[in-house]
Amino acid sequence: MKIKRIIAIFLIPCCLLLAGCGAKKKVASNEQEPASVLPEVPEWHTCLIQSARATVFTNEDKISASLTMQTIRDSMIVISVMPMFGIEMMRIEATPLEIIVIDKIHGRYGVGSFAELNRKLVPSLNWDILQQVCTGELPASEDRARLQYTFGEDFLELVIDYPQRKLDVPVRVGNQRLDRYTRVDVSKFL
Repeated sequence: MKIKRIIAIFLIPCCLLLAGCGAKKKVASNEQEPASVLPEVPEWHTCLIQSARATVFTNEDKISASLTMQTIRDSMIVISVMPMFGIEMMRIEATPLEIIVIDKIHGRYGVGSFAELNRKLVPSLNWDILQQVCTGELPASEDRARLQYTFGEDFLELVIDYPQRKLDVPVRVGNQRLDRYTRVDVSKFL
């Protein structure tokens, strides 16, 4: 028994020493190629995701729509919501400071801030999270995002299925002409 313990006590440090020597050799060889060690972060200026599928689950309903999301990094996001036949029925224009929601069916729009939105939304939503959602950069998956929120007393789950995203392509994110719509308080959309 004592011999087995002595051998085991001797073998464990030897294995660790040998493993450590192998790790040093690997580190030394990786130092020559640092680009292969670090994960690549895509650098982009614009991002276009067409035909994304969004589904919102509430306490009682399930609502699905097609989305086109156009993003200029750290500047502006335009989300076109097309629930049927590819016709834009709602448009959301967001900057780091404000959110404009345009209801094209009822001819109205509202302007608000992330702070106004977050009065009812838990956890809070900010520009960085919205940009990650609209560019498919959430850490969970490259082809699907799943977000859960409480909005007032309602539970919301948003699931977005992403098709392929296109980086550094021309996007049309010019502000919508709002003079043909009636401005309403943004709380009408919440």
